[in-house]
Amino acid sequence: MGYRRTAIGAAAAAAALVAVFPATASAGGDGGHGQPVTTVAGGLQGPRQLSDWWGGKLLVAESDSGEVSSVDPWSGQVHTLLTKVGIAQGVDSSHGKIYVAAGEAPPPEESTGAPLPEGPRSALIEATPDGKVLRTFDLLAYELAHNPDGQVQFVDGKPVDALSNPFSVLAQGRRVLVADAGANDVLSIDLHSGEISTFFVPPTVTDVPGCENANPGTQGCDPVPTEITQGPDGLIYVGSLGALTPGAGRVYVLDQWGHVVRVIKGLTSVTGVAVDQRGTVYVSNVVKGAPEGEGPPPAGFDPSTIGEITKITRHGDRSTAHVTMPSGLEYDHGTLYASAWSVASMVGLQDRGEVQAIGRGAFTPAP
Repeated sequence: MGYRRTAIGAAAAAAALVAVFPATASAGGDGGHGQPVTTVAGGLQGPRQLSDWWGGKLLVAESDSGEVSSVDPWSGQVHTLLTKVGIAQGVDSSHGKIYVAAGEAPPPEESTGAPLPEGPRSALIEATPDGKVLRTFDLLAYELAHNPDGQVQFVDGKPVDALSNPFSVLAQGRRVLVADAGANDVLSIDLHSGEISTFFVPPTVTDVPGCENANPGTQGCDPVPTEITQGPDGLIYVGSLGALTPGAGRVYVLDQWGHVVRVIKGLTSVTGVAVDQRGTVYVSNVVKGAPEGEGPPPAGFDPSTIGEITKITRHGDRSTAHVTMPSGLEYDHGTLYASAWSVASMVGLQDRGEVQAIGRGAFTPAP
């Protein structure tokens, strides 16, 4: 596949980037703490989930280009591993294989990226790092046959809620867990038998103002699971959007059998979750600060102001950091990484995606 898009962290490339986007050279500013947010790689196209990869590298799913790439956070070098895998949103690896959540493509008139119609849709893809696809697991077929969340709405006689949009992947050796944002569930794929089963179905949210009419035909806010990861404690963390309603986002903490251990509430539009060795939970909100309403942003609006990461300690203390349009999060070797500018194509900026390192100085106490 080959190397491409050299280090944004290198001096010359960084200078070029600052000339075009001066407000985002060090997103969030230094706040007197050095460089709390550092861009380590750029030129990505709709980066979503981040996962650890061999040699201290990171895997990133690029939804706009239908690619999976590795990122070296030290050199900034980006290496394309897989291409033409549909709307690549989630990625993880296990035993030398890569697992990709390929989401369902939007209608052509609504597409903001570069969907590849010949690629798989609503599937988990198993591939080798050299680009060979080994197996494809049809998640949409499972949703249509089982519909675990039980929601079905009909428009012109056709079901519109029985859909699949896999968003995040957790590879665990013998199985792969997939957070399906469209189906409102987490699925488990047995890699030996190929069998797909339901692992967890988050409930609709009914205890938050604004959820009463958030989803017509549904009682409460749809959970919409978007992230799944495993913490150092062996527990599984599932983040959910909560129908984009403020305060309706959740992080469900599960055991290995999908039973709820605890729930972290009071969040909004969760798109990424990471956990460090101390049990601190980091949660990304890709739309914090976005202008309300539909249509293009107002004239003069600065898209770099959108986005936030919330840090939650074991004692429940919260602090926040501004990161532009963060999606996937990964805590690796003592550093928190985020995929930033992850939905930049929605504001007309292509190839704008980045991987950023988020330092402790980026966080300030939440109000």
